[in-house]
Amino acid sequence: MLSALFELQDPGLHLTYVTSLAVAPRTLDYYMSLLAPRIRHSARKRLRLVSLGDASRAPLSEKLLARPRVLEQIRETLIEPRLSYLLPYNATVLERGIALALDIPLYGADPVHAWLGTKSGARTLFARAGVPHPLGVERIRSVAEANDAICALRGVTPELAEVMIKIDNAVSGEGNALVDLAGLPAPGTPPERELIHERLAHLAPQVDGVSPATFLRKLAAQGGVVEERITAHELRSPSVQLQITPTRAVELLSTHDQILDGPSGQRFAGCRFPADPAYATAVSVLARRVGDQLARLGVVGPLAVDFLVARERHQPWRPFALEVNLRMGGTTHPYQTLTRLTHGSYDPQTATFRTRRGHARHYVAVDHLEIPQLPVLGHAGLLARARREDLRFDHKRGRGVVFHMLSAIEPLATVGITAIADSPASAHGLHAHVHAVLNHAVGRTTLRKRPQIRPALDTPG
Repeated sequence: MLSALFELQDPGLHLTYVTSLAVAPRTLDYYMSLLAPRIRHSARKRLRLVSLGDASRAPLSEKLLARPRVLEQIRETLIEPRLSYLLPYNATVLERGIALALDIPLYGADPVHAWLGTKSGARTLFARAGVPHPLGVERIRSVAEANDAICALRGVTPELAEVMIKIDNAVSGEGNALVDLAGLPAPGTPPERELIHERLAHLAPQVDGVSPATFLRKLAAQGGVVEERITAHELRSPSVQLQITPTRAVELLSTHDQILDGPSGQRFAGCRFPADPAYATAVSVLARRVGDQLARLGVVGPLAVDFLVARERHQPWRPFALEVNLRMGGTTHPYQTLTRLTHGSYDPQTATFRTRRGHARHYVAVDHLEIPQLPVLGHAGLLARARREDLRFDHKRGRGVVFHMLSAIEPLATVGITAIADSPASAHGLHAHVHAVLNHAVGRTTLRKRPQIRPALDTPG
């Protein structure tokens, strides 16, 4: 919601924002307080909130399509239907159905292009664009095909010690599994296939609670790829964000270094902006090649290309393209937050961001700042701390903290933050400061709420 509200800084724009449940008034007040004072009243008048009052786990778009009367009410209230468009996080057949019902364009990749955003489709794009990517095999649909692929890869690289199997449509590393190949006999020898089959039966999914058998069933149902696991003295995971306009112009928006966690560092946890200049320009050039390919195929909307960069000691970085996301992602909203608050822009040539006044800006953003007892502080308690001078965003200085994912505080004990400062070190320091402040606040609140236990009175013996 935060990045959507920032669009209201344009005085000619009206926004209809649809949610499953009503947005808490204090959440809306907090986000409105981030807008320039002179436009807050106007922005609130130009914002229309539509709540479906439905807490079920079904996709929001599915809920909306099941309510044609609500869709008709939205269509009737569009101020300028000819200039309106639908801006979803992800574009599927559901979002396309909503756009058709509202008779407005969809700013996102048409579902007919969905395959290009899969792991298999991305590898095909990389090959067409001449972009380096890991050795691998796509369109895998069974254990037997995975076995064949691993045998083929070992034939090319006999020393291959590990491979990753990736489910085609999975996100944030949730569909990845590691296969250990260490100690196998030489490629092509009789026991190779049987031993690889055993290794596949004991692969390691990168999400807790998923068994090897469950993962392999998902592979058979959805398809995927087998790729070598790149190893080096140092590895990093930059990502490049682009958009393709309706005129097929490819615009490079930003670069980030992804913060990854999980058993083998495959799960998205947050990002640092901008990506290290040592390789940001190089991966930007490669990402633009992918964007050009997609534009020629008729894709429109936001996208990102994820990379792995590797280097040995005293050697240059080597980039490998990993996947294409034909949607918004975890890097979208913090970048939009920064640009709307500072009115600045990113320069791909120098891999730097400058505010309107020419000052450099950096940030660290996470969607899940986990603090086990955060619900004790609660929604109201956190927003009270968000107004502290050392945490709030200071428009004059162009630095501070912006909170998001506020609805996750009570049920999940987590919140999102974007810590904006004038250097990478300062952004990291601000991020750590937020964590310390909230931990301290939770501790004090817990002490206040803890029931007092009176000392037992001595009784005569």
